[in-house]
Amino acid sequence: MTAPRARVAALPGTAAVTGRQVRAGRAVRMTLPAPTGQFPVGTVAVRLVDRARHDPLVKSKPYRELMVSLWYPAKDRRLPVAPQMSPLAAADWDRRSAPPMGIAAGKVDWAATPTHARVGAPVERGAGRLPVVLFGSGDGGPRTLGTTLVEDLAARGYLVVTVDHTYEADQVEFPGGRVVRAVPLPEKLTPRVIAKLLARHSRARLTDMRFVLDRLAELGRGGDFGDGGDPLPDGMRGAPDLSRTGAFGQSLGGSVAAQLVHDDRRVDAGVNLDGGYIGDVAKTGVGKPFLQLAAETHTRASEPSWKSFWQRSTGWKRELRFAGAAHGSFTDLQALLPQIVPALPKVPVADFVGTIDPGRSVAAQRAYVAAFFDLHLSRKPTRLFDAPDPRYPEVSLIP
Repeated sequence: MTAPRARVAALPGTAAVTGRQVRAGRAVRMTLPAPTGQFPVGTVAVRLVDRARHDPLVKSKPYRELMVSLWYPAKDRRLPVAPQMSPLAAADWDRRSAPPMGIAAGKVDWAATPTHARVGAPVERGAGRLPVVLFGSGDGGPRTLGTTLVEDLAARGYLVVTVDHTYEADQVEFPGGRVVRAVPLPEKLTPRVIAKLLARHSRARLTDMRFVLDRLAELGRGGDFGDGGDPLPDGMRGAPDLSRTGAFGQSLGGSVAAQLVHDDRRVDAGVNLDGGYIGDVAKTGVGKPFLQLAAETHTRASEPSWKSFWQRSTGWKRELRFAGAAHGSFTDLQALLPQIVPALPKVPVADFVGTIDPGRSVAAQRAYVAAFFDLHLSRKPTRLFDAPDPRYPEVSLIP
């Protein structure tokens, strides 16, 4: 629920992430950049049910139901590749979520974007026990919009868990072809109404994430994880190492990551991808390692919650600003939207992902996020945060 920036006609530097060639009259098909880690990637979608609480967004529902995906280092490349979006969720996104971005229904084949992860592939035992990282999207966004970063971490040896927050995410596809849509927003979205909505969503997400951590703890002890009855990938039981746990997210997902770092002793470090802070953490800050990535115009001067959070955070902390980046640059839209420009030149792509070179933006985000978690979860030293790096000229370290 962030207003787009003023429209910019040109978007340079799209060649680095260009997908399949598009013929006139056909829906655009896109690709995601390949992970850079040493391992192949596996993934599995899992339904979770929390019967200990009513749904916080639909009070008449006596339980909370979530869809999550596990992304992990795998050892089998022969299984089918997972799509970025499941078919029915993609169809609903095409009808409901894409048009507000200026992309008419039917112009983009959202269901055709492949990931690089093999569905249900066995866990790579040579990776050892896996540090765990939770991922949350922006408000209303699906768990799939962070795949570019998520796959890259999995290829580097992490178990990454992405979470759809039911009734807040625009659409969630459950097993059996059931699609659950978000609770409709109020007609009048005043600043006060938006603040209340974000606070409500933040509280629901925080409890969701802690519930997922509880289930991961069971999985780490060799127990079960999901409620759908589907088998887990071979080697998944016992694989999570919750003594090394992080959280990251974009927009509201970044704020919730910070709150999780503050509230839950199991979470050791967090990353906020250009999100304002909602709730108590804006005033308390955190005492654990934290990384903040910022779009070009998002600063502590323009965002009061950033200033208070930063002043009160006492642990290791760094802020990085990406020149030419916009709020959506820290989602998969950074890699995807530039690919539609040749076929759909009127779509205001730069409103969402800025003018930064897409390939360099993705490479820098992957490098800094991975280096951060490597440092604070696996104790792998790095000098990447000591000074500007000439490989990433768009990125500046903010004191």
